[in-house]
Formats: sequence, structure tokens, C-alpha cells
Amino acid sequence: MTYTVHDLFHTLQGEGAQAGRSAVFLRFAGCNLWSGREADRATAICRFCDTEFVGGAKYATAEALANAARLCWDQAVNVPGVRPYIVSTGGEPLLQLDTPLIDALHEQGFEIAVETNGTMPVPPGIDWVCVSPKAGAPLEQTSGHELKVVWPQQGLDLEELAELDFQRFLLQPMDGHPGATELCVDWCRAHPPWRLSLQTHKILGIP
Repeated sequence: MTYTVHDLFHTLQGEGAQAGRSAVFLRFAGCNLWSGREADRATAICRFCDTEFVGGAKYATAEALANAARLCWDQAVNVPGVRPYIVSTGGEPLLQLDTPLIDALHEQGFEIAVETNGTMPVPPGIDWVCVSPKAGAPLEQTSGHELKVVWPQQGLDLEELAELDFQRFLLQPMDGHPGATELCVDWCRAHPPWRLSLQTHKILGIP
């Protein structure tokens, strides 16, 4: 298949359990919960997305995209022998992240993480699974390494979500929502094992 990539860049992971880790970000175009266009936000299932993911570069093969990702890592990282780390995100990465691309990224040495809304099952071979559920959308992926809930979201039950098969549970304040940080702090204080996730990349002013 042809892959459409909105952006491919090296930075630090900004949020979740892997925050602070050197990573290549592979941001795919497209999402199944919002078109990405402001004119459609009010009628979208997910209305609070803070990421641009419309359009981008085309890669004709999985190998071409994996090669570009490895070059991005090699140009930024000067320490030999460190396994490269790539975060597949979007939009919704599972609309495009398939077995040929997973295999090609592994052949380039990558440890592969995915950040998904959980509406589709994660394909085999992903090394780190982060699910961020959205109210009003079906949750098909109910296990993984971390469940990262943007909060508040009317229609999500945190106590029910805490029963799912995840290793880590993180609560992240919704960007721009008044009082969201206080709500998350109070919940994490009173409800272990939930932990607070902050968008450190925004605090630091990095991509």
C-alpha cells in the first residue's frame, strides 16, 4: 500500500509512560474519529484533538518509509549500539500501520510503539501499545502497555477502564479545558494505580 505521512521527525516523547525518551515520531495522516478539518470538529466523535494530521508525504513501499525513518534516527542520534525507537501516531496510525511496515521497521532495528484510539485491534509485532480511548467510540483494543486517558471526557468511566488489561494507567489533562489539571491530580491522588501524564513537549516548547 501507499503510506501517507503527515510528519516524520526526531524529538523526545512528550507524554505517557515513555515521556522523555529519544524517539522518531511517525505521524500518519488521517483519522477515523475526525477529518482533521476545523469545519468538521463540532460534529466529530473526537472534538478535542490538538494535533494536525491532514495531508503529507507519500511513500510507495514499506521499505521506503522504514528507510526514511532510520535515516531520521541516524541523523539525530550519535550514540552507537542504542536500539532506535519509533512512535507511530496520527491521526489514527492503525489505518495505515500494517504487517509489511511493522516488518520493515523491525528490519531497520526499531522498537515500535503505537499510540492509538483503540477502535481497531493492534496488529502483531508492536513492541509498545498505548491506547487512548475516546468517548463515543468503540474500544476494541482492551489490553496493552499503557492506557492513557485524556480527561475529562463525559461518557468514559475511569473505574471501569481501570479493570482493563493494561500494565499502566495514566490520566492526562485535556489541553485547554479549565480545571482539567486539578481534576486529574485529585483523581490520581485518590485512585492508585492511576498516574498523572503531562504534555511535557508543550511545557518545553519542542515538537
